[in-house]
Amino acid sequence: MPSLSHRPTETSLDQASIGEKLLVTRVRPSPIASEWERWLGEIGFFPGERVELMAKAIPGGDPLVIRVGQSTFALRRAEAACIDVVPHETAAAAHADMLAMEGSGA
Repeated sequence: MPSLSHRPTETSLDQASIGEKLLVTRVRPSPIASEWERWLGEIGFFPGERVELMAKAIPGGDPLVIRVGQSTFALRRAEAACIDVVPHETAAAAHADMLAMEGSGA
């Protein structure tokens, strides 16, 4: 039976480390601007999309430079906090585990 030790650890994009490759799991509405959810989806932040934190402004780390697909955007930390992500490698391992379990009839 495959190990389930590779369960993705979901966090928000504003908590990512520079250079970290991630997958978007969902985009949530902001408590201060509900339209951000729609806007973020329109520019390419949707479940399954690959993203990478490229840089953080100094001092304070705001805005963040984010690559999504072939595009690069500067997002405020508050906007990035609406985007839930998992590490790309972890998500791939969890997906492989799930497929193996389905194949084994578990």
